[in-house]
Amino acid sequence: MLKLAKQEKKIPDVSFIEFQKEPSARKGFLPTNKFEELLAQFPTNLKPLVAFLYFCGVRVGEALQIEWAQVDLNKRLIRIEDEQTKTGEPRIVPLPSILVMMLEGIEPKTERVFDSTNLRKEWRKACAAVGLGRIIEIEGKKYDPRYEGLTIHDFRRSAIRNLINAGVPEKVAMQISGHKTRSVFDRYHIVSTEDVINAMRRVELRV
Repeated sequence: MLKLAKQEKKIPDVSFIEFQKEPSARKGFLPTNKFEELLAQFPTNLKPLVAFLYFCGVRVGEALQIEWAQVDLNKRLIRIEDEQTKTGEPRIVPLPSILVMMLEGIEPKTERVFDSTNLRKEWRKACAAVGLGRIIEIEGKKYDPRYEGLTIHDFRRSAIRNLINAGVPEKVAMQISGHKTRSVFDRYHIVSTEDVINAMRRVELRV
């Protein structure tokens, strides 16, 4: 804009603007065995939501809008409508067996599917219980302690990593998670040291 303004002689010169360095992407993700330990810490009402976020990588805001009319337990999928997504595009999300079993047991199947009652509080407590986070009490703020550790958004990274490691094509993984651009998707596709080691093992098995 400034360059165009200078070309049109609306300003005498273009000042130098130093851009701040973009912060590094978070590296948090959770392997499946640790997730099972974490899931056990949540109350029954929150387990379906927690499982959905972990396995499917859906945004919390999208998940909480889903109604039972959008769920097909026979085909094991959920359809998220365009007005419910951040990108404005509808998508089909496949469901893992563990979540299907949880949803089958919920009655009545009316209105919103996922319950988020006390999610923030229970998240902190569950993560602290299994060593994935810690609650730091602040003097004078007894009911609003500080939390450090695994975040709910780290489940989005976990889902993408699990999908790719399972051999799901990146384009399909992007469709499930709702990533519209490859650049943003790449920031969520976490590669661990174990992934790198396993890559060479796969090569050796093929030689």
